[in-house]
Amino acid sequence: MSAAELYKYFRPVLVAFPAAGLVLGLAAQFSGWSAWSGWIWGVATLPVLIALLVEIVTSLRRGDIGLDIVAALAMAAALVFGESLAAVVVALMYAGGQYLESFAERRARREMTALLSRVPRTAIRHRNGRLEEVGLDTVAPGDRLMVRHGDVVAVDGTIAEGVAVLDQSALTGESLPVQHKVGGSVMSGSTNVGAAFDLKASRRAAESTYAAIVRLVEAAQRSKAPMSRLADRYAMVFLAVTLLLAAAAWWLTGNPIRAVAVLVVATPCPLILAVPVAIVSGLSRAAKQGILIKGGKALEMLARVRSLVIDKTGTLTLGRARLISTYVADNLSDDEILQIAASLEQASQHVIAQTIVAEAQNKGLDLAVPAEVKETPGEGIEGRVDGRRVIVGGIRFVAAKIAQSPSSLAPKRAPGAIAAAVAIDGKFAGVLILADELRAGTQALLQDLRELGIDRIVLATGDRHEVAETITAGLSIDVVRSELTPDQKILVVLSERKYGPVMMIGDGVNDAPALAAADLGLAMGARGAAASAEAADVVLLVDQLDRVVPAIRIARRSRSIALQSVYAGIGLSMVAMVAAALGYITPVQGALLQEVIDVAVILNALRALHDRAHISIAPRAP
Repeated sequence: MSAAELYKYFRPVLVAFPAAGLVLGLAAQFSGWSAWSGWIWGVATLPVLIALLVEIVTSLRRGDIGLDIVAALAMAAALVFGESLAAVVVALMYAGGQYLESFAERRARREMTALLSRVPRTAIRHRNGRLEEVGLDTVAPGDRLMVRHGDVVAVDGTIAEGVAVLDQSALTGESLPVQHKVGGSVMSGSTNVGAAFDLKASRRAAESTYAAIVRLVEAAQRSKAPMSRLADRYAMVFLAVTLLLAAAAWWLTGNPIRAVAVLVVATPCPLILAVPVAIVSGLSRAAKQGILIKGGKALEMLARVRSLVIDKTGTLTLGRARLISTYVADNLSDDEILQIAASLEQASQHVIAQTIVAEAQNKGLDLAVPAEVKETPGEGIEGRVDGRRVIVGGIRFVAAKIAQSPSSLAPKRAPGAIAAAVAIDGKFAGVLILADELRAGTQALLQDLRELGIDRIVLATGDRHEVAETITAGLSIDVVRSELTPDQKILVVLSERKYGPVMMIGDGVNDAPALAAADLGLAMGARGAAASAEAADVVLLVDQLDRVVPAIRIARRSRSIALQSVYAGIGLSMVAMVAAALGYITPVQGALLQEVIDVAVILNALRALHDRAHISIAPRAP
């Protein structure tokens, strides 16, 4: 562990030293032991000063110069010239400010534990006519594996036996399950939502798709340059002015105490304190609206974004199939077709079957108990409902069962939609059309983002081109990029940087590398993949995309208030420094005056915690 990391770890302890020392010294001062008070204050100051010097040396080696130098000079000069009370007050202000800043930083991104925890650790392998559970690192190309219902596919491979019905949304952005037959290729990281099937491994786990995504995320996070602290941007000018004024006061008057007073008054606690307070207030304000912003750097970048790259499935759309229309060929009503189909589909675990059942239940339809059920995995299901022979499944499956041409049953549907045909007593009865829908109010949301200064909006999806074009028709989107792999999404993000800081919004594992590479990654955390939430800088804890608007407004208001505090603090400190140089303020008075300035700028910074009418928005329908 480096010296800087140790310093951050012991920040709470460092606050206790000057706080306890100040109290003990004052107690000694007023109880007849005044000779000891100076020693107590000096000893209590030393741990903060030593830790600060270590951090300054570490920063200088990296080429960073910050306002911490002024605080170190103020404490050191006060101790050297016997102004120990001023020294301990400065130490307490500085250590307290650092602790507040570290509190904000603890909200920063964590390790990619969730992404790694989803990676399968074992696989079920066929060996000598038996099944055995083996470690993933022992699986070799050519091994035959069983993938059970609900399992995450451990390695890339091809279907050896059975029909694979896979949820690939976390990898490709395709919201609806994909069916693969014998010989079809399967990507690791897909989830088996159908019956068990056998997979012939074509790669080792470390070389497979899912492992590559993990490596992409880690590489993207390492390459992302951190932002400097807001207060440090003013360090050079403020430091130069402070040193010149202190040196001038000493040289012109011959009194070193005036220089000490200038340094104490110049201690940048308004900057060190006010900025993290405004940041933490903004973070708390955002959390109340279901927006988790991971630290001050993320909040400040959120306030500066100018270009948006957004995923489709689960982000721009709801991310799940819904019944959007019903085609009826007989004299039944839409609800009757749905009721009959859902009654039979209760016997199936297929994800489309579950969607049809859920749609019927949402409409309050009474479902009958099916009988004589026979399911063909990945194709369809047949059985009896209230004595009637019912078949539900794909167009070709149902057409073959009732000896009709598939083209005669297929109604027109939008790209990406799924058709579930229904036949009753040997006759075609209708088709249920299911698709992933655009979120309500999406165009209004995009317009709000334009008004907030987002100049470019780009759709980046792994879905097919015709699906992407259809879903974005009529939306205020500048560019549509489709059929993208995770590494291609990173390239889209990087290419948008020429237009300004880039925000990426996504929800799937395939979005995680791009979220990590963007200047600001925002994840749909309510139902999205844990990997995307870990890689992102901001997580929406509710499934409402329109929360991104108040998130930006909160970030901008917090940053604006932080800057106001910085400017006010510097202005008041400059006036006090001139007064100290002219001899109107002693070091102790300067430390106390600095406390007054601190309180003023902190109270101003706390305004970021309060409601503002223009921040809150009425939630749109999800």
